[in-house]
Amino acid sequence: MAAVHDPIEIGLVIYPGVQQAAVLGLTDLFMLADQMAQARSTQAPRLRISHWQLQEDAVIRSFDSEPAGNGPAADNGPAMAILPPTLGQPIAREAAAPYAEWLRARHAAGATLGSVCAGAFVLAETGLLSSRVATTHWAYSEALAKRFPDILLDADRLVIDDGDIITAGGYMAWTDLGLKLVDRVLGPAVMMATARFMLVDPPGREQRFYSAFAPRLNHGDEAILKVQHWLQARGARDVTLGSMAEQAGLEERTFLRRFRNATGLKPTEYCQHLRVGKARDMLQMTTRSVDQIAWEVGYDDPGSFRKVFARITGLVPGDYRRRFGVERAGQSGEEG
Repeated sequence: MAAVHDPIEIGLVIYPGVQQAAVLGLTDLFMLADQMAQARSTQAPRLRISHWQLQEDAVIRSFDSEPAGNGPAADNGPAMAILPPTLGQPIAREAAAPYAEWLRARHAAGATLGSVCAGAFVLAETGLLSSRVATTHWAYSEALAKRFPDILLDADRLVIDDGDIITAGGYMAWTDLGLKLVDRVLGPAVMMATARFMLVDPPGREQRFYSAFAPRLNHGDEAILKVQHWLQARGARDVTLGSMAEQAGLEERTFLRRFRNATGLKPTEYCQHLRVGKARDMLQMTTRSVDQIAWEVGYDDPGSFRKVFARITGLVPGDYRRRFGVERAGQSGEEG
């Protein structure tokens, strides 16, 4: 058992294709947080940052901020093991296997495990995400769900803290996960000071603020694909279940079943996503009022549009424009 004065070790796993910028960024973030904590109190816990790589048949340290002789015994594994994102395709199952075995052993020894973006594919190979809620980058969500159907995937959320396992979404969500861990081990004051110094938002964002609607088009159902193209061309305006079924050449009940099987959404949900996607573009690139945009994308009731927009994106239209728009909504007198 580690002594009270021993640093808390956070290990970053260097697997094939890992995003080196995130590895170095997390290293800097944790070192900065450690400095912030020590400047506040010499009694604060200390952080030890290490990198772990597969060499021959073992996952071993390749970097250690507390090298042997200057810190605790080097044979103790990290208290937290983090899988940073990758810039390429998710890792193959065979390549992930040795890391998964090591991660299972660390988890069994009491370590907290975390992943960012496609790092979730390595973490999922451990089997520890089975029947648990997790997230990944929205662009990888379908592939992760297909490879690991037993995961309760929620790609709208940027960070899911499930106690002993923490998963984060997009490429830059390593800042959110890193700050979440700093908050856990060093407290909210150090976390906020670290975030301010790095000029990054503290945890609390959602991935759906940023993710664009990417409809499934490679499902192989030609009748449904024809309807999808028709809806895209019309902006999903002034369409009914009957008109969609007619375009597909199907009876309504059959159309409903096949549409959901092909797209993963009900036709009404699909149309809402298309309309909201167009509205997002208009909120970003124009100064038209929210009411004008609601009408242009097919909503007669601006209140209904605001509710649908907030449910899909996590932000009301006015807040979305203030965060992402070229012109600030305040300049046009909008509030929501």
